[in-house]
Amino acid sequence: MAGPLKSGKVKTNLNFSKKKIAIVVAEWNSEITEALHSGAVEALVKHGFKKQNIIRKTVPGTFELTLGSLWAAEDKSISAVISLGCVIQGETPHFDYICQAVAYGITEVNIKTKKPVIFGVLTTLNKQQAMDRAGGKYGNKGEEAALTAISMLSF
Repeated sequence: MAGPLKSGKVKTNLNFSKKKIAIVVAEWNSEITEALHSGAVEALVKHGFKKQNIIRKTVPGTFELTLGSLWAAEDKSISAVISLGCVIQGETPHFDYICQAVAYGITEVNIKTKKPVIFGVLTTLNKQQAMDRAGGKYGNKGEEAALTAISMLSF
């Protein structure tokens, strides 16, 4: 049976028209992160969020998503945060350090703020894999991150 992330729709009775949500987007690998952002916004609007209540914040790179997400989550008017980034493996262990640090950091922001802070970070071996997951043949993980936020707000 397909879950809400596969169907593109989350079943909820909540009205999101007055809720605010932040999307923190890494500028690094912007071709990918902009596509993720578009997918997230589209899914949020489809589920009743008003565009003016979708607050975009930009950080330089994926590593900075943790602090940017914390700052966004600390805003009492924000109900949830979606963190979007893309790390593509290179020739050094830098990829491993960034991925581990951001995954841990976003988890900590969830716990500290007691708000849904969604990990929407692609960690791929190459650019094609990232493109395939940012609106390509494997869908848009930005949309999935938005649906995850909606599910958590409906918890």
